[in-house]
Amino acid sequence: MAESDPFALAHRAAAALAQRTGVGCHDVVVVLGSGWADAADGLGEVVADVEMADLPGFPAPTVEGHRNLARSVRVGETAALILGGRAHLYEGHPVDTVVHGVRTAVVAGCRTAVLTNAAGGLNPDWPVGQPVVIADHLNLTGASPMVGPAPPDGQATRFVDLTEAYSSRLRDLARQVDPTLPEGVYAGLMGGAFETPAEIRMFAGLGADLVGMSTVLEVIAARHLGAEVLGISLVTNPAAGLSDAEVDHQDVLAAGVAAGPRMLDLLAGVLERL
Repeated sequence: MAESDPFALAHRAAAALAQRTGVGCHDVVVVLGSGWADAADGLGEVVADVEMADLPGFPAPTVEGHRNLARSVRVGETAALILGGRAHLYEGHPVDTVVHGVRTAVVAGCRTAVLTNAAGGLNPDWPVGQPVVIADHLNLTGASPMVGPAPPDGQATRFVDLTEAYSSRLRDLARQVDPTLPEGVYAGLMGGAFETPAEIRMFAGLGADLVGMSTVLEVIAARHLGAEVLGISLVTNPAAGLSDAEVDHQDVLAAGVAAGPRMLDLLAGVLERL
């Protein structure tokens, strides 16, 4: 964890992943958010399971609803890496640790990143359990993986183009699987506490449709390394102030479990079409 060059650490982790799984190159990484962990089961033929914390630079996930598991699966001709959890800023991790999983996956060969999360919904037409394709985001974390020393020689410049942070090709592909999927803008915050109603009203004014505590930093890191990104949020609760109910993490997890079969079908359909 004390590696001074986060890109070198990603290369070490990718080498360890290849050794532990026996898969020299993965094609796509799927990062599972809160409540999505069970979607790792049934996505394809399991080739190998590795505890994430056994790989260089990976902390064990501490958030309920995440798994300490990196799973290599085969979906047709596609070698998929399924990360059952992620690190968050609110756990006290630095930015490089938060994006380490995605960086490792891209170094391991993944040219596509499917990033999922649980989110509060600002659109009253979206019920709990509604999956939403992310069309764009607002990075409100106050952080970026491109801050700090310049990327080493051989890496792209830090000034990554985010005009199409979320691939239109992959968004169209997701709608081939489920034509009813809506699109929305995801506001990513540092987290650690749910938002206030006043904050939600502000985010709505900024154009947000979804709010959560992850994903945006991973997107920047993935795009910097040249991977295409598909983002999918699962609406697990109305955002603060949009209902009479209090926002509770157990309700978030329960919504994820209830939507599990639909999420599994969506992710499997996407992987089969890559």
